[in-house]
Amino acid sequence: MAKRSNKHREQDGSAGIVPASAEAILDAADRLRTGKLVAFPTETVYGLGGDATNDEAVAAIFEAKGRPSFNPLIIHVASLDMAEAVAVFDDRARAVAARHWPGPLTLVLPRARDCAVSLLASAGLDTVAVRVPGHPIAHALLNAASRPVAAPSANRSGAVSPTRAEHVGAELGDAASLILDGGACPVGIESTVLDLSRETPRLLRPGAVTAEAIEAEIGALEISDGSDGISAPGQLASHYAPNAPLRLGCTDPRPGEALLAFGVQVPSGFERVLNLSETGDLTEAAANLFAHLHALDAAEVSGIATMTIPDEGLGRAINDRLRRAAARD
Repeated sequence: MAKRSNKHREQDGSAGIVPASAEAILDAADRLRTGKLVAFPTETVYGLGGDATNDEAVAAIFEAKGRPSFNPLIIHVASLDMAEAVAVFDDRARAVAARHWPGPLTLVLPRARDCAVSLLASAGLDTVAVRVPGHPIAHALLNAASRPVAAPSANRSGAVSPTRAEHVGAELGDAASLILDGGACPVGIESTVLDLSRETPRLLRPGAVTAEAIEAEIGALEISDGSDGISAPGQLASHYAPNAPLRLGCTDPRPGEALLAFGVQVPSGFERVLNLSETGDLTEAAANLFAHLHALDAAEVSGIATMTIPDEGLGRAINDRLRRAAARD
């Protein structure tokens, strides 16, 4: 095991972006155990992590993000065994966990009787949202911390999600005591959220694990339209939004407007253009989505137009994020 030093501890609570070395991961785990917040990469987006069993750490996450307390947090754990200590698994949950964990799938399940996770993290509900991330840095951190970690996206509530360490630093400043830099997130959009706390499974948020893949394993799904309240992250009508107004399915430029393009046929006349995937690859498009939105927003354009994305497979998850980003309170 790597020996710790104080080089990542300049000041108590001070933020800094550091490469996610073995030493830095041990330092980050120490900070989590003492109630501090740490930002770290997952395969989906960067998370703002805190000890999920510590009420004060969980409250600090809500405060740092400006997140409404009725919006639950996802609990990250290192293994299925750790997940079963906080949630009640049935045969369906074990089947999809065996197939998709570690990976970008969150399960909403009944809280275990002796669940140590703060009720604040569950927004007072009798369910808990839990996943085992597939990113090696996240996995190493969770193992080193030896406890469940509440970790929503490391950005202000409702803003564009971070897929690079510099996005976290620009968005949250010193809210995290440390930011582990693991490069760009390979998936690039938040996890699929599947509610298995009821008899009929319900898809609450689309993601990289598609509805078709889940239905092939456990049968037909209900698709939530959000009308039955907030029971998991990512269900707010307005979310993932850049500062610039967003228009969907556009090919006609407005003055000073940028374009979030897709595919080879790109219209002209826009102030700036970034292409999610010139080849029309949805996996590449998902990985680029939030980074491109950050870049276009930083260009101080009058608005951002988006081209049409096929509403199939991973495209459904991309369109879900774009629709919520375009919504205004």
